[in-house]
Amino acid sequence: MDENTRGAFERLLAIARSDTGQARRVANFILAWWNAESLGGFDLADLFGVDTQIAADMAAVFSWLARQNNAAYPTEYRAAIEAVIAEWRPDIWTKAQEPA
Repeated sequence: MDENTRGAFERLLAIARSDTGQARRVANFILAWWNAESLGGFDLADLFGVDTQIAADMAAVFSWLARQNNAAYPTEYRAAIEAVIAEWRPDIWTKAQEPA
């Protein structure tokens, strides 16, 4: 991940872990990248509900992803993303923590 994208993604992570009105939309964006099938997708109309800078950060991440030759995931941020899952998808997080 290049420096610009990393900065954008880290700002998005901070917002997703905050208690703002835009946090849910940002969390949905991040979780759709992490695993849309189990964590839900991202509604593009949610871009209308975030500030311009947040939308620009989402666009930077999306643009970076579009330039990758293979699937790329922010695995170095696993702990932070798991915290977002626990916050915004508590039922899924609880179920994932249960012994098999």
